[in-house]
Amino acid sequence: MNTKHKKIFNAIFTDPINENVEWRKIEALFLALGAEVEKGKGSRVTFILKGLKLDIHRPHPGTEALRYRVKGHL
Repeated sequence: MNTKHKKIFNAIFTDPINENVEWRKIEALFLALGAEVEKGKGSRVTFILKGLKLDIHRPHPGTEALRYRVKGHL
């Protein structure tokens, strides 16, 4: 995990979350951690990491995952 990944990790696990986070950065973080990505119907994406699953919807039409949606899923 590089410094950019650490910054995103800290941003999404801060309580309360201070900012909206770009989807591509969240996805890059999970991939860097070794998660598998399964794309479902519509905008649904499942990250699988060490047997744990996280289902989340890719934001649309924007590119940022709104902080209340991230908090609600992590």
